[in-house]
Amino acid sequence: MGRLAVAAAVAAWAVPVAALVNSVVPDPYMDEIFHVPQAQRYCRGEFLVWDPMITTPPGLYYISLAYLASLFPGAWAIKVAEAFDPLCTTALLRSTNVMMAMVCGVLVYDLLLCIKPGIGKTKATAYAILVALYPVHWFFTFLYYTDVASLAAVLAMYLFCLKKRFWVSAMFGAISILFRQTNIIWMLFFAANGAITYVQDLPVSDYVSHKNSRLTDKSSTEVLDRDNTASAPGLRRRRTNSSISQSRVVSGSTNLHISAKEAHVVSPHFAQFLYFGLVSAAALLPLHFTPRRVSELFRWCAKNKTSSSLAMLVALGLSFVAVHFFSIAHPYLLADNRHYTFYIWRKVIQAHWMMKYILIPIYVYSWFSVINILGKSQTRVWVLSFVFAVALVLVPAPLVEFRYYTIPLVIVVLNSPVIGNCRLLALGSAYTAADLCTLVMFLFKPFHWEHETGTQRFIW
Repeated sequence: MGRLAVAAAVAAWAVPVAALVNSVVPDPYMDEIFHVPQAQRYCRGEFLVWDPMITTPPGLYYISLAYLASLFPGAWAIKVAEAFDPLCTTALLRSTNVMMAMVCGVLVYDLLLCIKPGIGKTKATAYAILVALYPVHWFFTFLYYTDVASLAAVLAMYLFCLKKRFWVSAMFGAISILFRQTNIIWMLFFAANGAITYVQDLPVSDYVSHKNSRLTDKSSTEVLDRDNTASAPGLRRRRTNSSISQSRVVSGSTNLHISAKEAHVVSPHFAQFLYFGLVSAAALLPLHFTPRRVSELFRWCAKNKTSSSLAMLVALGLSFVAVHFFSIAHPYLLADNRHYTFYIWRKVIQAHWMMKYILIPIYVYSWFSVINILGKSQTRVWVLSFVFAVALVLVPAPLVEFRYYTIPLVIVVLNSPVIGNCRLLALGSAYTAADLCTLVMFLFKPFHWEHETGTQRFIW
């Protein structure tokens, strides 16, 4: 069990499902109608031509070129647009993300072994496969979107930061920004915590250097040998503990025909931060929403009665303000019935005027549970900086998109306690069921809009 097993498991379902998706939906769909033509322009060597409807940097197109060049080196050598352009089909461009999904699985596996050295290779393999099955990430493996490649770059940055190969980490950080501008927040998050870890490790290094320098004193050789023998395990424990703790337009309404840049104007969407807390806790249901977990969290609050009560009241108050004043209903969210968020908004949050307020305690509980669990393996500085990074990434986004939650959610998974085998199997089964349902809905439940031509499909 290991990297090869993870990559093989991801490929075992990704390749046939990708073939099925391409056979049923051969043409670009949703955001692909912008990304695919832009990538094809790059294939023709038209690097100065840019579609103004695209709001993300060109990293996905560059990596697709490198990927296709590795598949067809002859075409790349022969040159140039004439030989290379026909290879940039929608199906082959989509397969970029199949490869990136395999890379993500391997990176999650390596990160788990780095963050949790005692997890074991078998459990790390199972966990990496579970993350690969996470429904939102799994679904966009088969479409030409930026999310999977963006996640791969961020995970690579995280891994090399933990390994203290900071220049390599910085390189992947720069690459990650080419996929999604907000990845600069994660770059700063890892850099800050990496710097803290580096500084905290300096006294240990100085101590080792001092001990080694004393070895040159021949008169105290025997004493030093005994001292080093006794202290070496302690130093190894300190190093191990340190590494663990730091480790498009929609139907009907003409007023919705706005450009992609207008649709992504920065807005103070503080409710988005609350939504992430609930989604991340729900994604790890066996860790957060069980009677045992609820009682454990209440006991934790009871031990610090004054501070926890104050924190709870402040959290509830701020959450009420966020929901009441900063809960943005984006035009796409209200009218684009291709997205599942459209139905969640209408059937849950808008089911009754009180519903958005009734959900506030659940949001607060979810965030308290997530923070409490992260605090068991990470320092307070790490946890606070992670919460701040999540806010910086999500609050400015006016549109509710589960895709935006994937990177912070995977970071939460990597730094949460290991789930038992039975619960892990149950969670994997739930992910698989959700994957199959969304795939069936996307492929075999198409529908048509009254005022727009073309086939529409359900999507995350």
